[in-house]
Amino acid sequence: MGLIARTIEAAGIPTVTIIGLREIAERVRPPRAVHLKWPFGHPLGEPGNRAQQLSAIHYALRALYEVREPGTILEPGWAWRRQEYSTPHDWTMGE
Repeated sequence: MGLIARTIEAAGIPTVTIIGLREIAERVRPPRAVHLKWPFGHPLGEPGNRAQQLSAIHYALRALYEVREPGTILEPGWAWRRQEYSTPHDWTMGE
């Protein structure tokens, strides 16, 4: 994941990687990463939970906009199945 992301970034295209294991991301150092502490097989959230999935995507897209330090790993701190997620009309960029 990190090698591919760095190659894409070298071509001038920003990337963000959604990861499940922080330890691996710390070793491969993708340019930007979002660490979601969710079960394997659910990188964007629970099946059918649209608000959760969109929140994960939105958080990753914000990382593209906000993160400037290479190797940054963000953690939103969301709890699996115990979190309230916003809907798209609540989203803003650059706050």
